[in-house]
Amino acid sequence: MFFNLIDHFQNQLESLGLWSALQVLYQEEFRALAAVLVSFLIVMLLGRRTIAWLVRRKVGDSPEFYNADLNELMGSRTGTPTMGGILICGAILVTALLLADLGNWYVRLALVVLLWLSILGGFDDWLKLTAAARSPGSREGLLSWEKLLFQLGIGFLVSLAIYNHAGSPDAHALNLPFQRTYPPAQLDDTIQLPFALNPDVLILPGLAFVIIGTLLIAGMSNAVNITDGMDGLSGGTLVIASLAMMVLAWIAGEPRAAAFLMVPYVEGSQELMVFAGAMTGACLGFLWFNVSPASVFMGDTGSLPLGGLLAFFAVVIRQEVLVLLIGGVFIMEVGSVALQVVWFRLSGGKRIFRCAPIHHHFHLKGWSEHQVVLRFWLIAVILAMIALASLKLR
Repeated sequence: MFFNLIDHFQNQLESLGLWSALQVLYQEEFRALAAVLVSFLIVMLLGRRTIAWLVRRKVGDSPEFYNADLNELMGSRTGTPTMGGILICGAILVTALLLADLGNWYVRLALVVLLWLSILGGFDDWLKLTAAARSPGSREGLLSWEKLLFQLGIGFLVSLAIYNHAGSPDAHALNLPFQRTYPPAQLDDTIQLPFALNPDVLILPGLAFVIIGTLLIAGMSNAVNITDGMDGLSGGTLVIASLAMMVLAWIAGEPRAAAFLMVPYVEGSQELMVFAGAMTGACLGFLWFNVSPASVFMGDTGSLPLGGLLAFFAVVIRQEVLVLLIGGVFIMEVGSVALQVVWFRLSGGKRIFRCAPIHHHFHLKGWSEHQVVLRFWLIAVILAMIALASLKLR
């Protein structure tokens, strides 16, 4: 909004001598870094008030892990307010409205993903937290299939919109590891759009594109939700992942960088740097209140939209494979649950892990909560570094 107002009133600002000071806002890089700071400050300024409001509303967590040892280890969490995701998503929303180009198609779609999944997660949280106050037998949250239906629904809609909006085959390419999207180029080469594609590049047809995008958005949304089980675990990992997506969005939207690194160029995607920056800052601010011992949990209100946004960025900039590495901690968490369930059924009741998701397995093995969280953060940093470094290996 702020950016669009400046763009609209450019002539008037020039006549007042203010244009030279404000034209820096035309640089996506500046607005992305500003978004980190603005969203961080919003969370910091409103954090205490939001937590106090949640406490007054008695929106507290009463975790049940269906494991006696784990219930004892995590007993201190009882009563801690949840639904803190309204703080994160609110900060992202306000920051994006202020600093992002609202005329950009991808920004509009990101807003839809944010609002859709925030509402879904908030409704699920509210049903869980108010079940005891409602009539006996009231449901505790949405059923799994209901939640998945809405996740797949938004995944399908935005994937279809992304596919139809793409202006060149580059934005439909399946970007595989170590594969060159374009022939090698030098930084001083003349840039001529559209780029000539490498003959080996696979251009996805509409059906395949939409299926991959739908499954990734729904899957990553659930993966982050499952990871949100320890103080600071999902928040810190999301900071690392969203920072990596900021870098990838800049590369995908900058023709010279995309040509030099031989990754798909997607016109207009650079604006998602601002959205990813807002996500980074909001998660950083939330960590201030969420590190152990946590004052608030994000709940489904935060985890569902943040995971969905991470996947949405990847679908736009054609990095579906790389986001699985960047979000490797999330994939490890949801994978541990899937393996545990499948093996339990096939083996007649045996388990691979002491408890799933896997962060609880290590907690039960004797790692402290701090050790689990910090070590998973370190894994996330290493995976993000490997993912970014892999861009040069083509």
